[in-house]
Amino acid sequence: MTYKEAIDWLYGTQQFGIKLGLSQPKKILRETRSLPKPGVKVIHVAGTNGKGSTCAMIDTLARASGTSVGLFTSPHLIDYRERIKIGGIDIDQVTCARYLTDLKKLVSQWEHHPTFFELTLAVAMRHFQEQNCELIILETGMGGRLDATTAVPADVAVITPIGMDHSQWLGETLEAIATEKAEIIIPHKPVLSSAQDPEARNIIEKLANERCSPIDFITEPLEKYTLSLPGTHQRENAALALAVAKKAGIPLTEEIITLALSNISWPGRFERIENPHIILDGAHNIHAAHALVKTWQKEYPRQKTHILFGAVEQKGTAEVLAILAPIAEHLHLTPIDSARTLTGEDYRAAAPSATPHTIHSNLTAAFKSCTSQPHDTPTLICGSLFLIGQLKALLQNTETRPSAQ
Repeated sequence: MTYKEAIDWLYGTQQFGIKLGLSQPKKILRETRSLPKPGVKVIHVAGTNGKGSTCAMIDTLARASGTSVGLFTSPHLIDYRERIKIGGIDIDQVTCARYLTDLKKLVSQWEHHPTFFELTLAVAMRHFQEQNCELIILETGMGGRLDATTAVPADVAVITPIGMDHSQWLGETLEAIATEKAEIIIPHKPVLSSAQDPEARNIIEKLANERCSPIDFITEPLEKYTLSLPGTHQRENAALALAVAKKAGIPLTEEIITLALSNISWPGRFERIENPHIILDGAHNIHAAHALVKTWQKEYPRQKTHILFGAVEQKGTAEVLAILAPIAEHLHLTPIDSARTLTGEDYRAAAPSATPHTIHSNLTAAFKSCTSQPHDTPTLICGSLFLIGQLKALLQNTETRPSAQ
């Protein structure tokens, strides 16, 4: 298959939906011989917020040390290949098409067809193996206990802040969600965690103790170094990432740490774009919204702005918009290109009545409206990472192909 044909086939597998479970990804990895070779270290990262940033920081630290690193994250913003990187470089189209062609042949007669996410993980793991990566960093897609990434044996488990998200899949309470995410803990292997709410911390500590897994909670932000990503929450992520890198045995010096942390690139996390003057941030849940507002108020004290917000189905949208309201001159609410997008009716029910707001028919109209208003501060665009990807594509006059996974 050509790359376009391969991607068309892969996106067609979304009809199989989200299927949490480990038997299928284990089967794919086994039959493609894509499990890590002896000596390759694997870092597995779960959590609700900060997963991607923490993975990017570990990756940057390892690459600065000269380690060959494979990084698997999701979702992508613009290009599918962003999910799979070695040395900071996306997998190339030819290689990606070759792997997907092989996978299509392999699974064509399977009784239970693999999902989009399971197939993507298989592409990543084969790429990392063929390119002899010394370290692999895996970000969970959802949860942990039944997430496809958990099929890969890991050496270090990492848990970023846990909050309410994906409740329809993971549970209606913080304890239930924490239980799902903490299941990435491996018996007798180290686990490092961010500071957690007491309910989540108790779950994590109990499971680590049951599995005789040494655990460290990294509770103080990293203040010693210059960080290229703004926000106290990013300094907390950096403290966790540095502790993980050291635990994984990555050779670090003060010079390497200083260089790496000042040069982290992770798009869509308080990302500044100068023309037009906007800030992009993938804050879509309550915990992330609090962090975004705190960062905004530090970077732009006593200033309000026009906010463009779009998200997919979730509980808590009213609370998220209420958190954003104090920094909003005007809220611009828009559906996005996703089968699960919030609708105008959803926004009418969730929008704070005391905050001026407009519900737009589409992203292009919303963006044009909020950026045409005269104001001195940047336009803030936040919500789902699908929104961020679609907006970046709009700014770059290119196309993006969102996925449901």
